[in-house]
Amino acid sequence: MSKRKRHRSPNRILERKPGKSPGYLYVPAGAFAPRFFLMSFKDAYFEEQELQTYAQLLKKMQECPDATHWIDIRGYGDLSILEQLTQDFPIHRLQMEDVINDYQRPKVDEYENRLFIITRMLRWSKEYHTLDDVQLSMFTGPNYVLTLQSDYEDNLDPLRERIRSGRGTVRQRPPMYLAYAISDVVLDYYFPVMASIGAYVEELEQTVLDEPSKQTLRQVLAIRSELVKLRHIAWPERDKMTEILRMDEDVIPDNLKVYFRDAYDHTIQLIDLIDNQKEMVSSLVELYMSTVSNRMNEIMKVLTIISGIFIPLSFIAGLYGMNFSRENPETGEVYRYSMPELYQPYSYPILMLLMVVLVLVQLYFFWRKGWFRKF
Repeated sequence: MSKRKRHRSPNRILERKPGKSPGYLYVPAGAFAPRFFLMSFKDAYFEEQELQTYAQLLKKMQECPDATHWIDIRGYGDLSILEQLTQDFPIHRLQMEDVINDYQRPKVDEYENRLFIITRMLRWSKEYHTLDDVQLSMFTGPNYVLTLQSDYEDNLDPLRERIRSGRGTVRQRPPMYLAYAISDVVLDYYFPVMASIGAYVEELEQTVLDEPSKQTLRQVLAIRSELVKLRHIAWPERDKMTEILRMDEDVIPDNLKVYFRDAYDHTIQLIDLIDNQKEMVSSLVELYMSTVSNRMNEIMKVLTIISGIFIPLSFIAGLYGMNFSRENPETGEVYRYSMPELYQPYSYPILMLLMVVLVLVQLYFFWRKGWFRKF
């Protein structure tokens, strides 16, 4: 995916102006100039190149009508190319509109025994701890698979390398198998993303236990929102695979449905992983609140011990700090109920010793109660 940071949101579809007719095509803001890649193969034959113009791409396809072609167009920055695609390939303008408004949920549409498939490619940002998702639109034909995407970089290089080296059976299979292989590679990348999210959640769990803070809570809530977004992608992927498996044999032959069934199993596993991670993140919120509460209780215990020690000392100091005179300064009369200790020669050290003994007695009492065991 492109190195620039893309802030994606469902509100991006609002770039289209209200009131436009259905099938209205436009160039999205910040769209890349289109690049044209073509892979042509059949058994031992293989050719790959990046073409400079759309006309050269069509010419190359026409020169090898018996081969399977993977047409990969990256970038939506040329409206004339988008218009031309709807004419040269059986692409409805409404479908091309879904391609350009590239925050569509994963889905599949069948028309004239051909498929229009939308899936979402994922990548985990270790720097920002966020998911970057890019739409991949795919059209199948009798001898081609057409993919369109907004970015120059994607997750499909492992499949391209397999085709280049001749590993696997992609070259010997029909174009519908290539469509499956593309979908399968995209789904395979979901699992490393989930592994990265799982490792990050474990880091957050350790942080919550060791040094919980408001920043930690914000990080936990942020990763929970990313998991919600991922779940909104995974569930339509499962529905898409279910719909493909229900299609007639003349659209998806039975010998290919076994592969799509495997991809369906991957989506089920992915949803289970997402649900497990969501439960872990939800428990992290509870753990954070419990840890903060426990720390607050420890602080209150310390303050209680300190208060318990100083309250009787404050009482004694306050009692003997009252400024009542023992005798009348005018008549010299000694008051019976005044404090006789004020004029004892050892009253001060005795009182200090009494305070120390009182503190030691309290500390011994607190220790016997077990208040110091968790410090």
